[in-house]
Amino acid sequence: MLTVYIDFKAPASYLALAPTLVLAEETGTAIQWLPFSTRQFAIPEKQPDETVGDSHRRVRALARRDTHLHYAQIQGLEMRFADIPAGSDMALAAMSAIDGDPLPFMRAAFAAYWSDQADLNDPQIVTSLLHICSIRYIDPQRELATLHAIREGAIEGGIFETPFYKIDDQLFLGHEHLPWIRNIIMN
Repeated sequence: MLTVYIDFKAPASYLALAPTLVLAEETGTAIQWLPFSTRQFAIPEKQPDETVGDSHRRVRALARRDTHLHYAQIQGLEMRFADIPAGSDMALAAMSAIDGDPLPFMRAAFAAYWSDQADLNDPQIVTSLLHICSIRYIDPQRELATLHAIREGAIEGGIFETPFYKIDDQLFLGHEHLPWIRNIIMN
């Protein structure tokens, strides 16, 4: 079993979805998807009195965004960065309560966030996505405690960002490690 921690608002999680599914299909590996709320930062605007440190942070944030956009284009994914990142905790909480395959909801939530810049902290938006995916009603507000418990357990286990992969008690940050994960699965 491959455990994958994701956050809908994390661009690397969005970009990791398709390659992770390919790996699982090619190796016959089941995936346990777990929500993990991360903190995303807006790209700072250039300031007239910008310090070297401020400039460095801004340039690195722009480079990260441009790298994500490049890989989204390669995958044929629409990816629009909001000026101020919206939340995702309600959608992650709902995901934690889905009985069965969460993948249709995950795809819908990623698309809503990255294509429509939807606020996945809005219970009405999350309920609408659940309905579109034909998933029974889940009260995301009631599931927030579960989300927080999953996050705390993950942090205790060494998880701090997404996408984070766990297989055979080994941890990998980022989908660039999928070849190593494949080796573990195949051996």
